[in-house]
Amino acid sequence: MTLEVEPPEPPELEFVDPNEYEDATISADGEEIDYRREELQAFLKDGAWEEAFDEWRADTDLDEREYGIARDLELFAGFDFFWDDFADRVGYHAPGIPEDWQARKYHPDLDTWGTVSSINAELTEFGQIVSVTLKEEYVDWEAEYEPPEDLPDFD
Repeated sequence: MTLEVEPPEPPELEFVDPNEYEDATISADGEEIDYRREELQAFLKDGAWEEAFDEWRADTDLDEREYGIARDLELFAGFDFFWDDFADRVGYHAPGIPEDWQARKYHPDLDTWGTVSSINAELTEFGQIVSVTLKEEYVDWEAEYEPPEDLPDFD
């Protein structure tokens, strides 16, 4: 059952070192990295965000109430997307509701861990869909990273 809601605006991508996220590690070897956020931002505004949102909402397990909570908390604005040259992919960081949501009275409609878990899981799923959409449909550059020739062959 498709979630009948309008897509939120795409996030504004700002410089954040992805290594600061608990869920991402980017190999830098001390070099300055171009995360290509400006290009990714343009792709999001040119349709990648809405295209990915349409795919996501067709299969999401969120209901309108849960989606409304995520919108109220402006979680969609908290996404980050960045080019991970080492892995030849668009990396992402999905926002989420923190573990101390009850103590902080984070949102009046948050009532169970199940709701929190569902929202967090679906935001992660959405981030993955956006990442894949960007890589497969929009990114037209190749990774510049060349692995060393002495790596073992795992075939």
